[in-house]
Amino acid sequence: MGSWSAENATNAYLRTIKMGSNDKEPNVAEFVSALSAGNNAQLMVVACATTAGSPTLGLVAAAHQTGGRVICIVRGEDELYSSIDTLGCNASRVEFVVGEPQTLLSGKYRNADLVVIDCNLENHEEIFRVVQISARRSKICTTVLGYNAFCKNSWQWGGSKTHLLPIGEGLLMTRIAAKEEVSGGLGKRSRWIVQVDKCTGEEHVFRVRMPHGRSTIKA
Repeated sequence: MGSWSAENATNAYLRTIKMGSNDKEPNVAEFVSALSAGNNAQLMVVACATTAGSPTLGLVAAAHQTGGRVICIVRGEDELYSSIDTLGCNASRVEFVVGEPQTLLSGKYRNADLVVIDCNLENHEEIFRVVQISARRSKICTTVLGYNAFCKNSWQWGGSKTHLLPIGEGLLMTRIAAKEEVSGGLGKRSRWIVQVDKCTGEEHVFRVRMPHGRSTIKA
């Protein structure tokens, strides 16, 4: 994962997101960019159901800061050409691949440290499970985002460790620990916490580091 300064920068951005505010609608591209750049993501993969859009733009913005790679997996040549047209000049920073996300994410891109999945893909839950298995076999902590979550009622995607954020058409966010963390061996764990201000209705997202051995956090 990224350095302390990078993580703090991400947290500072997330704390400013105001849910339910008419003058500042949550922006998917900005959120994806801040999360990716804050964690210094080096291999970022997005699996699209149709045309690449705002999540891919967020990854491109992050890649400018981290020097990382952006891989966009599409289903066919029609989606490929429409994605290139939609992204415009930003398409030059994206490596497009036509194929099955499960195969690519369990093989060539199994070491991705950030994966974005379109929940409009019929097999999006299967893709998540593939990423989950690959990440737990590696030494890399992987952050997974699912967008368009409201479209498919994907609330239980990933279980209790997944947060559903009302950004865009719904964002699912989960972090899959590396092999060492799963076994309880090295480093510190972290959790995402969502808090709602009862007075303003604003919803704030925090990432909190926990010393090894502690399992609960009181909001």
